[in-house]
Amino acid sequence: MELKNAKINFLGDSITEGYGTSAQDKIYLNVLAKQEGLATARNYGVGGTRIARQHQKSNEVWDEDYLIRAQKMDPDADAVVVFGGTNDFGHGDAPLGHMQDRTPETFYGACHCLIRYLLEKYPHALIVFMTPTHRADEYGMKFNNMGNRICGELIDYVNIILEVAAYYSIPVLDLYRNSGISPEITAMRETYMPDGLHPNDSGHAIIARKLAAFLKQQ
Repeated sequence: MELKNAKINFLGDSITEGYGTSAQDKIYLNVLAKQEGLATARNYGVGGTRIARQHQKSNEVWDEDYLIRAQKMDPDADAVVVFGGTNDFGHGDAPLGHMQDRTPETFYGACHCLIRYLLEKYPHALIVFMTPTHRADEYGMKFNNMGNRICGELIDYVNIILEVAAYYSIPVLDLYRNSGISPEITAMRETYMPDGLHPNDSGHAIIARKLAAFLKQQ
C-alpha cells in the first residue's frame, strides 16, 4: 500500500485514543501520519471499549462495542486499522464462543460481524487488524456461576483474531508475537509500558514503525 496521501481510519481502545502518551502527536497513528505523509489519520479510539458486545451493561461509553462504533466511522478511507481485544480479556464478560458464531455476543462472533461489516462498508479499502500487545496481567481465566469457562487468557483472544481474520483473508499485524515489548521484563516495562498495559511514547513509536512496514507490504 502507498501510504503517502492515504486516508486511514483507526478503530481502537485507549491505546489508540492515546492513553499513556505525553501528547497527541506521540500516538502511533499520528507518528505514522507525520512520518509517512498520510493525508489524514482519523482516530476512532475510545478507552475501555471492547470488540464483543457485553452481557452486563455497565458504562454507556464502554458498552459501545467495535461493531457499533464502526458504523460511525467516515466512509471515505483507503484503509481501516483495527486494534483491540485487550479489554475483552481485561474486563469483558462475553464468552469466547466458537468459530461458527455469527452474532456479536461472543468474541468469535463479534470478530466475524465486525470484519464482514467492514468489508461491506469499505469494499475498496485495505482492512487490517493488529493483535493486542503483551500486558503484565495476561493470565487468569474467568468462569461463570456454573463453573463454566467464559473468557480465556490473552493469547486466546490473539489467536481468535488471527483465525477469524484468516478466514476472510484479512492481514494481521501480530503485535503479541512481534512487537518486541515484553512488560514482564522490568527494564522493558519501564522503557515502553510503565503501567504494564498502555505503551508510552517509546512504545507507540515501535507500533508506528511496525505498522508502517506492515502496511507497505500489503
